[in-house]
Amino acid sequence: MFDAHHDDPEFGYRLLADEVRAAGHTGCDRRVWRICAANRWWSVFGKKRSTNGKKPGPPVHDDHVRRDFTSVAPNQLWLTDITEHRTGQGKLYLCAVKDVYSNRIVGYSISDRMKSRIAVDALAMAVARRGKVTGCIVHSDRGSQFRSRKYLAALRRHDLTGSMGQVASAGDNAAMESFFALLQNNVLDRHRWHTRHDLRIAIVTWIERTYHRRRRQARPGRLTPIEFETIMTTPADQAA
Repeated sequence: MFDAHHDDPEFGYRLLADEVRAAGHTGCDRRVWRICAANRWWSVFGKKRSTNGKKPGPPVHDDHVRRDFTSVAPNQLWLTDITEHRTGQGKLYLCAVKDVYSNRIVGYSISDRMKSRIAVDALAMAVARRGKVTGCIVHSDRGSQFRSRKYLAALRRHDLTGSMGQVASAGDNAAMESFFALLQNNVLDRHRWHTRHDLRIAIVTWIERTYHRRRRQARPGRLTPIEFETIMTTPADQAA
């Protein structure tokens, strides 16, 4: 537990308990909680993101998800959204694409400008990584980046099906918001970021090292996204 906490101080007691069991030891979550409390190891908590007073635009797609964030195979349902954070050099924006089958972030793009290009680049990365994506539903909110001509053209080019949630309904993309809450608490709010470069490196490192390979999650059976896909998919279907 001490080794796992040293590697990732933001881990809560449930994740530390998973690390203990993965190392071959036994112990209930309550006991792990008592050890964490005695050492004052506290997890970080989520908070709502501000909308900055912006109103969502008209939809260009129907809602094909209806808050059913489940999938029985890879590349059937992706979620995408954009978040922002301040640095000493100005804001940095992240657009991420998540496959709900394993909760893996299959594509992302980081930029100092929140233009349509950031959404297009994240989608292109997801397509390049996953390969066979024809018919996959890509669900987003009604942000202007996801209603742009370039983004709609990218969906058509890769035979993807667009989907958009309802107005003023955070639950319509709650599964993506939960990922951003983790990112906000475990990376963005942990330090004062002086440069965009430093924050960019921290985001990529957290996604690829911690989130994908160390953070076990409840829905995929207390496995990490990489472990879940490795176990549940054939070698021919696994992404690079």
